[in-house]
Amino acid sequence: MTKRLQSITGKASPVITLCIFVAVWAAVCGFGSIPSYMLPSPGAVISSFISDFPTLMSHSAATLTEAALGLGIGIILAFITASLMDRFKILYNSFYPLLVISQTIPTVAIAPILILWMGFGMAPKIALVVLTTFFPITIGLLDGYRSADPDAVSLLRSMGAGRLQIFRYIKLPSALPHFFSGLKISASYAIVGAVIAEWLGGFEGLGVYMTRVRKAYSFDKMFAVIILIIILSLILMCIVSLIRRLVMPWERVKGENKA
Repeated sequence: MTKRLQSITGKASPVITLCIFVAVWAAVCGFGSIPSYMLPSPGAVISSFISDFPTLMSHSAATLTEAALGLGIGIILAFITASLMDRFKILYNSFYPLLVISQTIPTVAIAPILILWMGFGMAPKIALVVLTTFFPITIGLLDGYRSADPDAVSLLRSMGAGRLQIFRYIKLPSALPHFFSGLKISASYAIVGAVIAEWLGGFEGLGVYMTRVRKAYSFDKMFAVIILIIILSLILMCIVSLIRRLVMPWERVKGENKA
């Protein structure tokens, strides 16, 4: 009973915090402390969200397509890169510092270069999403491969197992928790990366829509887009968590045994 109460309290805490935040936001706007053109009220944002819902859905379809394609390509490249870096130490020593350095370059600085090279179509948006999602997944996989039990690896080798068998039965299962942790971070980065690329040019997408409403000083609509981006990012993260539960059922069994 106590554990169930703790679980309910833990789930209710963020909801209560969010309600308090919205209440303070509404109070600040209601008292006129900040002009409405600088900070629209929650009611105005919700009204804009409802009235512009068809337009938002149309633009979000383009952004989600870019994010999904970029995330998919990023996963494939990260898996190949991490596996090769784990297999060949010279590749790890050569490329790991470059991976770290690549994360010091601001995304906003890369986007204009990609637009210049690839034009205003979908290609530069997908490329930017790949760049933003590639690093967390790669590092997660590398850490997971290196966390494999050395005794289990030695046991399989003594039984005549090859590298591929050791990778399949020891290293890959050890890397899955790290992989999904990196994937959850990358899933949230995917939407943001696509939107940032759309800011700098394009024909459709939430970033393009944000640029238009900002120029029209429709900040209630801009806040509505921000809320939609948050919702989409949370949905992607929930999908990753669901896939993790399906791919790693033993984690659920362990949790039930502890309970």
